[in-house]
Amino acid sequence: MSVQSDPIGLTEVEPESKQRAKGKRSLGILQNRKALIGLIMLAFFLVLAVIGPWIAPHDPNAVTQDSLQPPSADHWLGTTNTGQDIFSQLLVGTRGVMLVGLLAGVLATAISVIVGVTAGFIGGLGDELLSLLANVFLIIPALPLIIIVAALVPSAGGVTIALIIALTGWAWGSRVLRAQTLSIRGRDFVEAARANGEPMWRIIFFEIMPNLTAIIASGFIGTAIFAILSEVTLAFIGVTSISEWNWGTILFWAQSSQALVLGAWWWFVPAGLCIAAVGTSLTLINFGIDEFVNPRLRNTAASAALLRKKKIRARIGFTPVYRGGEPQHPKTTVARSGANAETAEEVTA
Repeated sequence: MSVQSDPIGLTEVEPESKQRAKGKRSLGILQNRKALIGLIMLAFFLVLAVIGPWIAPHDPNAVTQDSLQPPSADHWLGTTNTGQDIFSQLLVGTRGVMLVGLLAGVLATAISVIVGVTAGFIGGLGDELLSLLANVFLIIPALPLIIIVAALVPSAGGVTIALIIALTGWAWGSRVLRAQTLSIRGRDFVEAARANGEPMWRIIFFEIMPNLTAIIASGFIGTAIFAILSEVTLAFIGVTSISEWNWGTILFWAQSSQALVLGAWWWFVPAGLCIAAVGTSLTLINFGIDEFVNPRLRNTAASAALLRKKKIRARIGFTPVYRGGEPQHPKTTVARSGANAETAEEVTA
């Protein structure tokens, strides 16, 4: 039994001319819903990081008589046991968290790209030396080093933490980029570029780097998430300076003052939700980039609505196949593929 060449009937959705015109109007990765939602969430926190200290309604360090007040019109997120405004602390602390995450992510990604792509492309002795350098930094633990530096330099702030995380967090990404570059440099399009006399820098930037977009983005996002969690964790356990406000500092004072025992949920829940929201935004961006650069994931995501309309439940690792017509008593249609491609749907009455 043969399977249709157009398994889920995508050709009936739009004529080729309309698809081509739509492609010209495409906004690229912004067409991906996951990436768009993640970018909007991340942009919101970036804006807060920039303007947060200016729009804070109160001084985050000001002690008042409004002790442990729940959220109200005067204090949107309530107050601490010393009457400090938690909403102002949250706004002011956003800048430190985002600064550490983005700075560490950018620096670590830049180093990993330079070392990994260079090692994989040039090969030989240069590859051996750069791989040795990556292996040395790969075994250096970041958190213990930050704790030691914070103990020796009590004034160490977010920038110092970001630099340490960047210097210790680039090695694993460079190893992945090196392996992928080794795989790409021998392919036909790279050999054709060499045969045409293209300079090495042009081959790297225009032939190899576009094929590493998903890996580079994944490395940046992973490092940024790790840096944010490290900054919050170190502030929460009191290793870094508690005089600089960030979300971890808020959680430190909430835990020290037994906010959970006192029932002051407004003291620690907003900071925890902000941490989760930033992590979610970065993860959604990562998923969106992966779907954008991976043709198979992009096609599956684009046809998700059509699959649901035809009552086909797509599964990861399986190619959806639609044979036309409707079963007499359809309840669930499961898309399958592989060795059993001829039995492409499973219907339970």
